[in-house]
Amino acid sequence: MFRKLPGDEARNLVSTTPDTAIVFRPAVVTTPAIMTIVIFAWRMLVGLVRLSWRHPVAVLAVLTPAVLMWLYGWRVALLLLTPVPVGLIAWALTNRTSFVHLVGWRLLAWWRLIWIYRRHWQPVMIVSGLGKHVMGRDYLPRLGKVTCTSWADHVTVRMLDGQAVKDWSDRIEHLAHGFGAPSCRVAIIKAGRLLLTFPRRDPLATVIPALPIPATPTVGPVKVGTREDGTPWLLKILGTHILIAGATGAGKGSIIWSTIRALLPAVRAGLVQVWALDPKLMELSFGRALFGDRYAATPAECADLLETAVKVMQERAARFGGVQRNHTPTTEDPFVLVVVDEVAFLTAYQADKDLKRRISAALATLTTQGRAVGVGVLAALQDPRKEVMNIRNLFPDKIALRLDESEQVDMVLGDGARDRGALADHISPIPELGAGIGYVRLESSPDPIRVRAAYVADTDIRAMVATFAGGEGR
Repeated sequence: MFRKLPGDEARNLVSTTPDTAIVFRPAVVTTPAIMTIVIFAWRMLVGLVRLSWRHPVAVLAVLTPAVLMWLYGWRVALLLLTPVPVGLIAWALTNRTSFVHLVGWRLLAWWRLIWIYRRHWQPVMIVSGLGKHVMGRDYLPRLGKVTCTSWADHVTVRMLDGQAVKDWSDRIEHLAHGFGAPSCRVAIIKAGRLLLTFPRRDPLATVIPALPIPATPTVGPVKVGTREDGTPWLLKILGTHILIAGATGAGKGSIIWSTIRALLPAVRAGLVQVWALDPKLMELSFGRALFGDRYAATPAECADLLETAVKVMQERAARFGGVQRNHTPTTEDPFVLVVVDEVAFLTAYQADKDLKRRISAALATLTTQGRAVGVGVLAALQDPRKEVMNIRNLFPDKIALRLDESEQVDMVLGDGARDRGALADHISPIPELGAGIGYVRLESSPDPIRVRAAYVADTDIRAMVATFAGGEGR
């Protein structure tokens, strides 16, 4: 049934009948196969060039031992290379701070660039919708430099042409989960370039004890806590008004008492006066002796005290008009800080219409005209809705502590704040974990800053009263 053919005849045989023979033609390298090999080799070459360009140190670290071993043998290579790791270990042991700053964070950034971001970049971009797949080709935003700090990775990105910042801020949860981070924040570097911040750990997870009282009088900015990057949180109080919004137990008292605590030396020196409105009788009353006769609790007393502050403001405006535009605290004209705990109780929830009108008018007057003459307002409330606090836009600096709803974040910090990473509605309701943690959006910057205020305990307030209750300037 099968017959053997001579070599030339077998090679030239094109076809036979199935009953007579089966002949196998030798493999022939076709033009498409050659093109595939060429493309593969070209891509490998381009990849090696790109790798060498982007990571020259890493490439040299791998090639140098191999070249030395090939030229001189493993003994000489070991002898020449041993001083390098020994020197690095000695550096790390003797001066850990400089080693981590100059070497450690760079190595970590390189590792996370390769293992975390570059490895997952394409699938995360495509699945999240930030990359486009058109006619079999992926168009991806360009991954730039990765830098590491003690708590976060900072990733620079070049957006695709035609993309907007909102395209990225709308997908912060996709980015966070895609790269294994608890959250993601988006900031603009310049046109077309973004900075993505991926926290690796939470440096604000532990409660911050009450900060030391300043040794010298200061009117601000005053230190009230710590920022997420580890730097002090300095709260500006002179020349601004501050609104604090947070649910029950979010830590509004921590900010209020930390501010008062930092101002106590200036109060004693007569450069600052703190006027306290405490309609709940549960917060500021604990340190009532610090405020003297500038303390009010009932709605009627609060209305009277606010109207007195308006008179002080107007009297100063009459004297300063045409003379000076900014206020410098002196013992004759000290800075007046009006602290209002739960301002909504005096406005939206006030049953007496006449008191409500007086209080609302006084607050509106102070927040529109008080900054230039040295009268500031520090107000706290639980519900930031406009029908509850219709003058919230008159506060240049706002602080969002834990909030109940995601929509409330933008109500406090302004449109787009939550999309930029101010996840105040995700803060833990457990006091030890979340009290005092919040986001700050300053008048000079649209990007929210995550902070935590120091916790001023009852014993700290008692000590403050015992030391400063009899001071001057009250």
